[in-house]
Amino acid sequence: MLSADKLASQVIVLLQAHIKHLGFSPVIHFELEGCCQFPHHLPDSSINFDSINAKLNHHHIEATLVPEYWQHQWEYVSNFAGQTPLKEAQNLAFAINKLPVWFAEQGVYDTLIKPVVWSGDEGKLALGSKNIFTPESRAVHIPNAVQINVSALNADGENIISDQYFGEYLQQCFINTSLACCLLYLPEPEAYERLVLKTKYGLTDELCSPSDISGGHQGSIALYKKQGKHNQPMGVEALILDQFQQTLVEQQNWQKTARIEHRLGASSRQYNPFFNVIFALANVLDALEIYLEGKCYQRLNVVQANESLPSKMSDDTSGFDALSLFEQSNWLSHRVNRSAAIMCAVDEEYINCGDLGNILKHTIINTLLPNNKLHEKLL
Repeated sequence: MLSADKLASQVIVLLQAHIKHLGFSPVIHFELEGCCQFPHHLPDSSINFDSINAKLNHHHIEATLVPEYWQHQWEYVSNFAGQTPLKEAQNLAFAINKLPVWFAEQGVYDTLIKPVVWSGDEGKLALGSKNIFTPESRAVHIPNAVQINVSALNADGENIISDQYFGEYLQQCFINTSLACCLLYLPEPEAYERLVLKTKYGLTDELCSPSDISGGHQGSIALYKKQGKHNQPMGVEALILDQFQQTLVEQQNWQKTARIEHRLGASSRQYNPFFNVIFALANVLDALEIYLEGKCYQRLNVVQANESLPSKMSDDTSGFDALSLFEQSNWLSHRVNRSAAIMCAVDEEYINCGDLGNILKHTIINTLLPNNKLHEKLL
C-alpha cells in the first residue's frame, strides 16, 4: 500500500502529464513563514541565513530563506528555477523536516512552523503606518502563512496568465474550490484561530492576514499582472547598471511574472505540500479546458463575493467545518478521475488510475484526521 506522499506524487505525475498533453507547463512556487525561539539568556541571537541557504543549495532545493517582518520570523521562498510542481512539493516537504534540525545547530531551541506564534513579538503601529511603532506596547500574535503562486506556460514558454482572461478565470476557479478544499491548506485546528486574529485580538493595523475567500488584485486569492501586492511594478528588469551596481535603465516585463497568489494557507507541520500541489494543478486543468475553448471571458462571474471560511476543522454541530465540507465535495476526486480517463486513452501507463481520485480523497482524510470518526463514512 502506497504512503500518502507516494500516492499524492503519483497523482501529481498524472496531472502534470495531462497538462503537458494539452500543450502547457504548470508553474508552482511555495512561500512558507515560520519563527524561531532562542534561549531566554540569548535574546539578541540571530539566524545565520547564509548557512541555511548553503545547506538548501547543497541538497538541490530551489529555494532561499530570508528574514520576515517580525522578530525571529523567517520565510522560505521558492526560486524560479524551472523545477516541476512535483519537485516543488518535494522541496517544501524536505524543508519542513530539515529546517528545525538546521536551526537547532545555530542555538535555536524551538522552530515554530505553526499557524500562530502566540505573543511572538510586541509593539503597536502608528495609525496609518506599516513600519512606525508608537511608544505603546502590546503582545502581537504572529500569523504564519503558506502561499502558493501559480501560472502556466504555453509551448513557446510564454506565461498565459495575461492571455485571453486566463488569469481571471484561473483566479475564479481557485475562489470556487477553496472553501470545499480548505482542509488541505488549513490542516490543524489552530489554523482556524489564525483566521480571526485581527478581529478577535484587535490587531488589524499590525496584521494583514486574510480571513475570507476573496479575489481581486489584493484579496486572499490575488491576480497579479502589472502591479504586485504593494502596488509595485511587476517584472521590472535592470538593463544597464552603473559602477555602483545601481540601475540606470530598466524595463517592465510583467507578462513574465504574472501569477495567481493563493494566500489562505496556514504554516503547519501537518501542511502537506503534495496535497496542495494537487489542489493547484486541478484548478489549472479546469481553467485550461475553458481557455482552450476560448471561453474564459464568457465564463467569468460578474460578482465575486467574499466567502467566510469555517471556524473549525471538524465536529462543528452545524456541519460547516473543514472536514465536512471536504467530505461532501467531489470536485477534486472527479477532477483527478477525469484526468486519469483522458490519459488512459492516450498512454497505457495510466491504465490502472481510474479510481485514483477516490483513493486520494480517502487518503487525505485519513492522513489529516486519522483519529476522527467522521472519516469512517468514506471507507
